[in-house]
Amino acid sequence: SWIWAIGNSVWIGLLALVPYVGFIMSIVLGIKGREWAWQAKHWDSVEHFNKVQRNWSMAGLVIVGVSLILVLLLTVLIVITAVNPAAQIQQTPVQ
Repeated sequence: SWIWAIGNSVWIGLLALVPYVGFIMSIVLGIKGREWAWQAKHWDSVEHFNKVQRNWSMAGLVIVGVSLILVLLLTVLIVITAVNPAAQIQQTPVQ
């Protein structure tokens, strides 16, 4: 993603923000990203590089997991509301 690109000084990754190009750039970053990250910054060692990239991978998985849970909860809420309109919040007139 563009956040990873900034964090790893891979500036071409900012193309992920461009409509239509972003999807393709995400695939390219998945294929070439680690190589570009290795070349773009000075790393203390291969182990340091791998540790940082592992942390980025874990952060990405957490974000995807939380996003999926939120989408699932929102979908359930929409279905419940559509099936049972009485479950919608009723507004009482102010007197």
